[in-house]
Formats: sequence, structure tokens, C-alpha cells
Amino acid sequence: MKSPQPKSKNPAPELPSKVQFVDIDADQAGQRVDNFLITRLKGVPKSRIYRLLRKGEVRVNKGRVKPETKLNAGDIIRIPPIRMAEAKPSIKPSQGLVSVLESSVLYETNALMVVNKPSGLAVHGGSGINLGLIEALREMRPDARFLELVHRLDRGTSGCILIAKKRSMLRHLQQAFREKSLGTAGEKGITKIYQALVVGAWPKGRHRIDKALQRHEVAGGERIVKVSAQGKPSQTEFKVLQSYQEATLIEARPITGRTHQIRVHAQCVGHPLLGDDKYGVDELNEQAKAQGLKRLFLHASELSFYLPESEELIVVKAPLSADLEKVLSNLKR
Repeated sequence: MKSPQPKSKNPAPELPSKVQFVDIDADQAGQRVDNFLITRLKGVPKSRIYRLLRKGEVRVNKGRVKPETKLNAGDIIRIPPIRMAEAKPSIKPSQGLVSVLESSVLYETNALMVVNKPSGLAVHGGSGINLGLIEALREMRPDARFLELVHRLDRGTSGCILIAKKRSMLRHLQQAFREKSLGTAGEKGITKIYQALVVGAWPKGRHRIDKALQRHEVAGGERIVKVSAQGKPSQTEFKVLQSYQEATLIEARPITGRTHQIRVHAQCVGHPLLGDDKYGVDELNEQAKAQGLKRLFLHASELSFYLPESEELIVVKAPLSADLEKVLSNLKR
């Protein structure tokens, strides 16, 4: 009879070729066992993970468990060998993308990082996208035990995005975002500020848009968001930063956090974002292309938040990229 493998606080991230026994620490506690395995066994199909649980090959404290079983600090989880053929091969980021992302880290501690996400890079893979921001970061930092997105940015949007490096920080920040999305965040909530270039002259008295938004799925699974009385309450504050002859650079501060909120709120008052191929005006987008705008002009320029049990407000800023600055320099004030 083979003796069990020694337990490890920091086991290797690669798939186990033999039985592993993993100690659950306080930072990993509170999550479901299936979610723990999905995160740990990256690339292994979820169907295979649930089969392991169903057959009792995964054990916690020597006992069989259900997928929804919550892990506690001090638990010992047995993970069986996983054949490499069962995992999808990981996609490696190009050296160019690695260089861009390495220079895009704006703020970092042992528990989180803020990255200036480039426009055109999805935050995660899926739906025909092989490699997203989070997958690239995991490939770049193979020794990181935990890297997870705290929130999302649209693929075309650039700017500040939060990545948790500890589960406890993920829980803390996601709770702050949940309160933000409901409009119930107190003084210690998370604040996001965006810069956007919109069509036409933004009305001087339009400082806030308060219109409910509802998400729809259209042909092909594409998501579209519309103003609807049946939607979720949504509020965005706006401020003019610079007026141009045919456009306005605005600051947008979402009070709630709905999908495509800034883009739809700007569109519903007749001032869609330039470069927006979903909610914008095609003819005007083509004219903007002639002036150098090759992407959605929406940038998450500032992110502020509090760390757990801290009175210090962390403020992280991401300047406009050179291509967006060039677009502005081509416009007449």
C-alpha cells in the first residue's frame, strides 16, 4: 500500500500526476469545493471535475463531498491524478503582449494589482477568444497561487481594472462592487471614473442620467442593453472636460454598475460615444476614423478603493493612451 503524498501549503500549479493532499488555509476557506477545483485545475473540463466529485475521487478530510460543500480552514482535500490529455493546452501570450502588460501594472501589493488594460484585449477568454487579460497574467506569473478578476471592462474599453491575488481580497472588493451596483455603497465604496468622447455638444445642464437599463440577448447570443422601465435602476454622473466643435470630452462616474451603462446612458440622450460600433452612429464613427480614432473612446481613467480595515483611500490613475491623445489633438476646440 502506497503512503499518501505529503501535504503542501503551496503545491505546484500544474495538474497533479499523482495524488495530492492540500491544506486549506484561511484565505481559501468559505468557497465551494467545486469552485476551488475549477480554479486549481485550470484547463480541466468542468464535466471531468464534477465526475471526480460524483465518484468520490475528491475527498475532504477523508470523506466524500458534494460540489456545493463549503471548505473550512484546516480542511485537507485529496485531489486525484489528472491525465494531461484531459486538459486543454494553454495559449501563451505573445512577447509583445507580455511587454505591454508588464509595463501596464499601475499599482500592486501582495493582495491585489491594478492593470491599465489595453483596448481590444478581452478580460477573459471564451466565445471564440482564446486568450484574455486574466489568462495572460496567469501565464506571465506561473508561481502566483491565485489571480482572479474583481470586475469587468468591455473589450474595447481601456484603463484601470482590479485583479485580486488573494481570495480574501477578492471577497472584500467584490462586496464593495455589489454595494456599488445597488447604489448602496457608503463612504468606503469603490469609485470608478471614465473619460469618453461623445458626439456633439453635451448639454450644460445634463449632470446626471437616471434611467433603468435592461439587458437583452439577440441573435447569436450578442448582448444588447436598452433603456426600459422594466430594467434595473441605473445612474451615471457626467461632467464636461473639454468641448470641441463636433464632439465633447466628458467624465463619466457610474453610481451603479450595469453592463454598458455609460455607453447606453450617453446614447439615450442623443450623444453616443465615438467609436462605439454597438450603440454609436456608423457614419460619425467613420468620420472619426479619418481623424485617427480606431477604437471605442472609453477609458477607465481612475479607480479608488479602501483596503480591508483601513482608513486610507487608494487612488489609482491611468492616463489616456497616445492614440486617444492624438485623436483629441486633431479636433478643433
